[in-house]
Amino acid sequence: MKITGVETYWTQTPFDMGGKPKVMAGLNWQTMNTVWLRIRTDAGIDGWGEAFGHGTAAATMTVLETQLAPAVLGQDARDIAGLRHRLGNAFHLYGRNGPHVFALSALDIALWDIAGKDANLPLWRLLGGSPVETLTCYASLLRYGEAAQVGAACKRAAARGYRDVKLHEITIPEVAAARDALGDNARLMVDVNCPWTVWQALDMAGALEEFELTWLEEPVWPPGDHDGLSRVRLEGGIPIAAGENAAGLHDFRAAFETGAQDIAQPSVIKIGGPSAMAEIAALAKAFGVRLVPHNAYFGAGYLASLHVNAALAPDAPFERLFVDLQASPYHELVEAKGGRVAVPTGPGLGRDPDMEVLRRYLVREPTVHTAQQP
Repeated sequence: MKITGVETYWTQTPFDMGGKPKVMAGLNWQTMNTVWLRIRTDAGIDGWGEAFGHGTAAATMTVLETQLAPAVLGQDARDIAGLRHRLGNAFHLYGRNGPHVFALSALDIALWDIAGKDANLPLWRLLGGSPVETLTCYASLLRYGEAAQVGAACKRAAARGYRDVKLHEITIPEVAAARDALGDNARLMVDVNCPWTVWQALDMAGALEEFELTWLEEPVWPPGDHDGLSRVRLEGGIPIAAGENAAGLHDFRAAFETGAQDIAQPSVIKIGGPSAMAEIAALAKAFGVRLVPHNAYFGAGYLASLHVNAALAPDAPFERLFVDLQASPYHELVEAKGGRVAVPTGPGLGRDPDMEVLRRYLVREPTVHTAQQP
C-alpha cells in the first residue's frame, strides 16, 4: 500500500473559555491552532493525523511540507515501524523534540488510522485494548489569572458534570478559589508549565499542600531537571506529574530511574504518536509509574488520545480543555457529557473530519504533495 499523496491543513477555530485568557506558555489564547496531516494511498484509504500546533503551528507546518512530505511519498503505508525508524534517523540532527518530532507524531497517527481502516478495527483494538464505551474526563482550564474567574469556571465545570478539574494557575489565590468553588470532595490538579526553580517549587508545594492536590504538574524549570523534580516529589508531599515536554523514551526512562515523577503524561501529538505512547506505557508499568496521557487539542490527536487512553490507561481520567469551540470537524465526538467522553468504535480513529467544517477555519489553502507517476 503506497503513499501517493500528502496534504497539510492549518485551522484556527474561535472558542469561548468563559473569561479573558491570560498569556500561558508564551501564547495569548484566542483561537485553537490545529495542524492536520492527511496521508493518501493507492488502496484508496486515507489516514488523518495531527501535529502539535498552538503557538508553533507555522514551524510545524514548514517541517511537514518541506521535509516530511517528500520523504514519505512512495513509501509503504503499512510499514509503520520502518518509517518511524528511518525518518527518526533522518531527522535526528534537528533535535529530539520540537517541530520535527511533532511532524513524525502526525505521521504515526495517520498511519495507524490507515492500519485500522485496512483491518476494519478501531485503533484501541489494534493497541490491545478491551471495549470501553466512555472515559471519565477532567476539565482542564486555561489560565485566567484572576481568582474570581477561576472560581466561576470551576462552578461551571461542576454544573456540567465534571468531578475533576485541572488549573493552569501559578499563584495561591486562584488555587484557593478553585478549591472553595469545588468543595472538598472534588479532585483538583494544577499544571504550572515549568515556571520555578527547585527552591521556588519546594516553597510553592508547601503552600499548596492545604488544597490536597491530586498532582502538581511540571513545577520545575528546566523540565528535564529530573533530580530537581525528584527533590520536589520527595520533600513537597504532593504527587508530581510530568512528561508533556519529554524528549523521547530515553527522557522518560531517566525520569523514572531518578524517581522524578509519580505520574507520566506523554502527549500523542508531541512524543511520536501511538507507537511511542505504547512504548512509554510499557516502561511506566515496569517502573510502577502511573500513566495519565496528556491531551490539549481537538484535531485527529484528540481521537488518537481517546484510543490511547482506552487501550493503555482505561482507568486514567481523560484530559479535555474546558473551552467551547465554535465548531468541530468531529462534531459531538469532542464533546464531554456528564463528565465523560465517548470512545470511537469505527475503524482507525473512528471518524474522518467533516471537510466543510475544517475548510471553514483554514488559515490558508492546504498544501498538496503527490507522487510522480512512473
